Amino acid sequence: MTFPVPTAALLATCVLMTAMAAKHFLADFVLQTDWMARGKERVDGWVLPLAAHAGIHALGTLLVALAVRPTLWWLALVDFLVHGLVDRGKALTSQRARWQVTDARFWWLLGFDQLLHQLTNIGLVAALLLP
Repeated sequence: MTFPVPTAALLATCVLMTAMAAKHFLADFVLQTDWMARGKERVDGWVLPLAAHAGIHALGTLLVALAVRPTLWWLALVDFLVHGLVDRGKALTSQRARWQVTDARFWWLLGFDQLLHQLTNIGLVAALLLP
């Protein structure tokens, strides 16, 4: 099965997906401080660290949206909400299951978290590219 895709559309999709993947790497791994990483996993006092972390993701999405389609600035709010929900869901699952880093299920959970974030990026890119 083939899908005829104009070259410009394919290039735009690849560039935006790369930008969003880079944004995700920076926000989740480079710019996430220990306070955010440990704080968002706590039973109590998790709101501010999680909001700060999700806010960095939202800022990155805002910058991409403003560069491509400024009227869709509000996608940053969507990213903030979805990223926060996914990360909180991972934290609650981890707390209840008590899986250690030596348990394969810990890594499955982390991988599922990252999959959900990348699926979110696909949705955000689709929204940026749709007419």
